[in-house]
Amino acid sequence: MQEKLTSAFVQERLTELGIPFEAGIGGHGVVATLSRGHARASVGLRADMDALPITEMSGLPYASRNPGIMHACGHDGHTASLLGAAALLAADTDWSGTVHFVFQPAEEGYGGSRAMIDAGLFDRFPMTRIFGFHNWPGLAAGTIAVHDGIVMAAGGRITLTIDGHAGHAGMPHLTRDPLLAAGHLIVALQSIVARTIDPLDTAVVSLCTIEGGTAGNQIAGRVVIRGTLRNHRGPVRQTIVAGIERICAGIATSFGVTVTPEITTGMGPVINTPAEAGLARAAAEKAQLPLRCDLAPSMAGEDFAFYLQHRPGAFVWIGNGELRQGAELHGPRYDFNDAILPVTCRWMAEVAKTALAAN
Repeated sequence: MQEKLTSAFVQERLTELGIPFEAGIGGHGVVATLSRGHARASVGLRADMDALPITEMSGLPYASRNPGIMHACGHDGHTASLLGAAALLAADTDWSGTVHFVFQPAEEGYGGSRAMIDAGLFDRFPMTRIFGFHNWPGLAAGTIAVHDGIVMAAGGRITLTIDGHAGHAGMPHLTRDPLLAAGHLIVALQSIVARTIDPLDTAVVSLCTIEGGTAGNQIAGRVVIRGTLRNHRGPVRQTIVAGIERICAGIATSFGVTVTPEITTGMGPVINTPAEAGLARAAAEKAQLPLRCDLAPSMAGEDFAFYLQHRPGAFVWIGNGELRQGAELHGPRYDFNDAILPVTCRWMAEVAKTALAAN
């Protein structure tokens, strides 16, 4: 929700290309539109723009100049790709219809896609289908991976607030220690996936931050744990949520503290619709790009899922090349592979043309 400068950059490039746009949609979102010929068909292409609260350790000359803020997921590359696709389509006369270029803010857990939808995205910019992609470290550079069905997991946020009774660290019997309770809670919550989820299903519970205490000789009064849950099937999510609530209640009783779980599970899985997955494959073949259709879904999440609740579409992975330690998605040494930009731009332009022709 802080993509003001990035949004301005996108608007400058679109102006240079002579492509009309509207800004300020769902925050700092931008939607540009190109139309050709007399066909009534329309399609959407989406790229996300936001960064992550991660300190970059890549050592690259173009590393982030903002401490604690890094494009650790390649959304800058996605944005550049969509601008490139817009440039290609603006110069190409071999298509007819309307293409909407959706530059989205706040993908990383802040519901940017939902905000754009709530701001009237599909009413103001009618589109029959929508497509997007994510770069994928570990997949050969420039390879297009298309899934039939599930691509990425449903996501949810977990906040666990443990309230105890603060006091002197030398007199713990006069306190109720939320940090001790937090340690047991973290361990116990791992039993949900290990012992309540069918091994043939998929689920993740990851607790990623813990905050509590201000002094080394005081037992804190409050500890807050934050994390995420991921799954592919709805019933699995229900089991996870019930497990979290049950374990929190048990830990509270065991340690004489109060545990308040807040679980947000609004985002569903990314599920390609069959016809649009076929169009994504056809676009790769037309552009003569390497294609794979044999990859398993990921437990990472993507708020492209909200678009797919309103319109049919497909979300593909495009290989970022060799996977290096620390350079994974959300890693401090991650680097978007600029060499794949000709592929990402070409595929996005081609999938728009293929989808318009299919109409």
